[in-house]
Amino acid sequence: MAIAMKIAGHIAKSSWIRRMFEEGERLRREFGAGNVHDFTLGNPDVEPPEAFQRELLALARDPLPGMHRYMNNAGYVETRAAVAAKLSKDSGLAVGPEHVIMTCGAGGALNVVLKTILNPGEEVIILAPYFVEYRFYIDNHGGVPVEVWTDHETFQLDIDAIEKALTPKTRAIIICSPNNPTGVIYPEESLRQLGELLKDVRARNGRRVYVISDEPYARIAYDGKHVPNIFPLVESSVIVTSHSKDLALPGERIGYLAANPAMDTVMQFMEGAVFSNRVLGFVNAPALMQRLVAKLQDESVDIAEYQAKRDLLVRELGAMGFGMVRPDGAFYLFPKSPLADDVEFVTLAQKHHILLVPGAGFGAPGFFRIAYCVNKGIIERSLPAWSALAKEVGLKG
Repeated sequence: MAIAMKIAGHIAKSSWIRRMFEEGERLRREFGAGNVHDFTLGNPDVEPPEAFQRELLALARDPLPGMHRYMNNAGYVETRAAVAAKLSKDSGLAVGPEHVIMTCGAGGALNVVLKTILNPGEEVIILAPYFVEYRFYIDNHGGVPVEVWTDHETFQLDIDAIEKALTPKTRAIIICSPNNPTGVIYPEESLRQLGELLKDVRARNGRRVYVISDEPYARIAYDGKHVPNIFPLVESSVIVTSHSKDLALPGERIGYLAANPAMDTVMQFMEGAVFSNRVLGFVNAPALMQRLVAKLQDESVDIAEYQAKRDLLVRELGAMGFGMVRPDGAFYLFPKSPLADDVEFVTLAQKHHILLVPGAGFGAPGFFRIAYCVNKGIIERSLPAWSALAKEVGLKG
């Protein structure tokens, strides 16, 4: 075999998201792009905010000497200071640049954190439904993923289930709020309960369990909902995030990790994370993007556009008989599959030129994901196809 057996196995079980996106490419070639309704990929269709374009032009017109050279592996101190100032405001804690590392997106940040904290065979709890790449990231660093379901009806944290899953090998828990794929926001009280649980665990046996908070959608919240900052609620917490969603910059791979300044070993963790960022081959985050996002920490894409698309889909699909939890943030719906086999349902949807991702791809068979970060016209044109699909599976249509 030309490649490692483990990688061959991973490819065979790899992301449904990419698999369905590729099926969309085939259908577009066969039937034309306007006749295919692709809801597979969380790839924002909106443009970055005007402030980004303004800063980019200013930097191009008046480049800084040496702006494309290597920098400290943690990133430019002025960028980290800007991120820290925003986190200090949101958390009420004194976050400094020494607590921040600029990374190659949230995926890069997650890998840096996992490499920093995991010993071989240690466990990382992932909460179903979950972003499928978590499993591969954990495996990258010798860890063992442990699936724990959220509440099956609301997708909210099940603290009792998490407590039962904790073992002497548990090293971390990954949470994502607003969640991909469900769009739910974990409220402050639930996160506080999680923090108290882990504090009790450490008091009893001295075992630290980190909470890694994956937050690329933290600025995409609807109806005035608030996304709580994890730092005041969970002492051993690390934020990993990117500007792929809030600034619509997924191709630029710019993000950061930030460690809770209240953690008693925070500087030892940061030393390890800076080292891991280097030896994983990221070396440092893209220099140009670091310069730009330093001035954009209070900016965001127009959330109203996403909320309008959410409202349209929830209203229309709900009227057709699809059951779902109304998302409070991100840009995904995660309805129940009308068929017991969600893969069968998603395959049937392709007949109507609707491209979806089965819940099995998120550790949650029986559901399917809709990414509505697409042009509103695509959603509107897809509604007759949704109606025909609903009728075919026995819904009202």
